[in-house]
Amino acid sequence: MPDAIPSRTRKLKRYKKLLNTLAKYGFDHVMAQSRIKNLIPTWDVRKHSDHDKAIAFSTYERIRMVLEELGPTYIKLGQIFSNREDMLPPALIKELEKLQDHVPKLKNFDVVNTIEQELNIKADDCFLFIDTEPIAAASLAQVHKAQLLDGAWVALKIQRPNILETINADIDVMKQVAKSLEKHSAQAKAFQPMQIVAAFEKSIHEELHFLREMDNMERFAKNFTDNEVMYVPKVYRKYSTDSLICMEFIDGIKISEIESLTALGIDCKAVGQVGVDLYLEQVLDHGFFHADPHPGNIFILPEQDRICFLDFGMMGNLLPNQKEQLGDLLFAFTKKDIKKLIPVLENIAVKSEIPDYQKLEQDLHALVQGISDTSIRNIKLGTTLTQFKGILYQNNIILPHELYLLIRALIIMEGVGLKLDPEFNITDNLKPYMAKLTRKRYSLKRLFQKNMSRLKDYNILLDNFPEDLNSILKKIKEGKLVVIHEHKGLKEFQAASNKAINRLVIAVIIAALSIGSSILVLAQMPPLIKGIPLLGAIGFTLSAILGFVVILSIFKNKQF
Repeated sequence: MPDAIPSRTRKLKRYKKLLNTLAKYGFDHVMAQSRIKNLIPTWDVRKHSDHDKAIAFSTYERIRMVLEELGPTYIKLGQIFSNREDMLPPALIKELEKLQDHVPKLKNFDVVNTIEQELNIKADDCFLFIDTEPIAAASLAQVHKAQLLDGAWVALKIQRPNILETINADIDVMKQVAKSLEKHSAQAKAFQPMQIVAAFEKSIHEELHFLREMDNMERFAKNFTDNEVMYVPKVYRKYSTDSLICMEFIDGIKISEIESLTALGIDCKAVGQVGVDLYLEQVLDHGFFHADPHPGNIFILPEQDRICFLDFGMMGNLLPNQKEQLGDLLFAFTKKDIKKLIPVLENIAVKSEIPDYQKLEQDLHALVQGISDTSIRNIKLGTTLTQFKGILYQNNIILPHELYLLIRALIIMEGVGLKLDPEFNITDNLKPYMAKLTRKRYSLKRLFQKNMSRLKDYNILLDNFPEDLNSILKKIKEGKLVVIHEHKGLKEFQAASNKAINRLVIAVIIAALSIGSSILVLAQMPPLIKGIPLLGAIGFTLSAILGFVVILSIFKNKQF
């Protein structure tokens, strides 16, 4: 794999590419009107010959074109934001959705030579056939159909050349731009661009590790071993590396191709219900779920009556305690128990700095009340979750990355269900799982296990208590026990005290000058100017100036 550290030359090239692409599509004013231009060396952004033709398209179309032209990193960013209805207008979302299936193919890509170099083989020794034309193009890789010597048809998922170095250079540019936006734009800062770029960086690097993706596929297959509806493609590790995956070729129909499914007599409503059930099983039973279940990644296999998920690069993994907390959240939400909902959110959150608990309670109550006043058949989970994310953001609550992946994925799955059945309601699918969770939560077996776990914790606490107590006593004897005590607002108090003391000192000086000057005047202390002692006059003048400064300071700070 090429050097992952982007060179300065490559970073400068990416800056120049960004500027020229923005200029080409009529967005050069974006840089020109902001301080971001200070980050970028001054070069001549050329006038594009097709500039006039480009600006004939709508603004949102041109945004999508910019992302396509800037390459895989920006395409992936656009794909992720195509599901952020809470941040972007519907018309822009519609354009960004086109990036899911319309990623440009690589030009002049020597697929055979790439496979031979990656696997260190001769293609003819392992493959009967390799299609040089890709059957699919994604932001990070291309997929080519091939046939092994034993006749098995496979799909070869191959990373784009020099992709890692390009991505790292692009992310460096994004970080600089995000940093500048946070510093100079209050409107942009509200969206926390640095945090968005950090989450994006983590996500895209996870997808680049194909060995991890193969591990995900095998774990996913193991979870559904006894399921007769879910199908997971076989992985050929012998012909795979961290940049190339060789897997079983799936000859199916995309779940979004309604006409093709209907032509084969397949009940689309049933497909939607089963597909969502399989997804909820991933989340609530296994705690290991597909984090990018858009229609291009879900296929129907008509001959086998099975559903197949593809592209396991982005997966969500819930820890046992997170599954428990998710159950608590669902229970509190369905019971409309706001008092319980807030502490559950605080337990789940990785960061919680709620400025006003009463406001949070009112926001959640309004959300729950809105659901209560809506017929169950009209509740849209996607809309509810989008509103919920907005409440979390407004109240400074940050959930674990996995739960944001889950929220995004559930919104996508509801969208898939609605395409298959306009009357689809995901809350119907949730009912049996909620009943199952209730039975499991209050079962004698779980209560016994939970109490036994608590007894073990108490036992460990009692076992360790003497050693912990001895350790504390030893630190006290040696004078090593440190007590950290934080005074909140102490700095502000000190500053105010210092200011008050300074004013008091000046007041004493003014009083001393006034009294001293009065004595000098009464004593007619020479030298005299027109019968007035000079030193006395200077003293009165200084005390008047200092008095004026103190009074001006008090009025300026409105502290009177």
